[in-house]
Amino acid sequence: MGGFLGVNQNWIVNFLILFGHPKAVSLNAADPTIQLDSFFTFKNLDYFNDMKKIMVFGASTSRNSINKRLAYFAAGLLENVSLELLDLNDFDMPIYSIDKEHENGIPEPALRFKEIVKQSDGIIISFAEHNGSYSAAFKNIFDWISRIEKSTWEAKPMLLMAASPGGRGGRGVLDAATARMPFNDGKVVATFSLPFFGKNFEDGRGVTAPDLLDNLRTALNQFETVVHSAVEVD
Repeated sequence: MGGFLGVNQNWIVNFLILFGHPKAVSLNAADPTIQLDSFFTFKNLDYFNDMKKIMVFGASTSRNSINKRLAYFAAGLLENVSLELLDLNDFDMPIYSIDKEHENGIPEPALRFKEIVKQSDGIIISFAEHNGSYSAAFKNIFDWISRIEKSTWEAKPMLLMAASPGGRGGRGVLDAATARMPFNDGKVVATFSLPFFGKNFEDGRGVTAPDLLDNLRTALNQFETVVHSAVEVD
């Protein structure tokens, strides 16, 4: 499947993201070309199809989303995987309602998002907390894709995270997501919370607090273990 970024280029992703290019990675699941701003263009990445494919996004549409930055940074620490780095702005669609579904069917962005879920071997999400819950953008995507098939997340291993400017580290939304995802066939294998983002995350370095970085690496190790040990059964 096109659109996945091989691990050998992960260092480029983190370099561009952490040094002021949070939108540097532009991926299209229908196009095997990966464009990294004006810096690099990689083509013909079929070689990486044998790697485990990880779907990665911050559950926010903010241009400077701290959760997208955390998600991309964490994914860049993984080894022997290819990455699908998403921007939720690419999945804009009408607010879900049963009337809209009956009148117009499932929107194309929801079908596209769901196909990426299917093609992935694991999922990393970092949640923005809006009034103690999901962002409206993520909730809308969640609502639409839950209408496509009974299994929303296809039993994929999930690393769930949250970051916030304050001291709770998005714990409200992280706890809600951790409790909810199994009901939609998501396999939550690890979680991570980053409080005081401005203090504990720096461009060019990522997570700076040693104890929090250790916690993140532990969560990533748990996630990697499950992803690489997963066996598909027909």
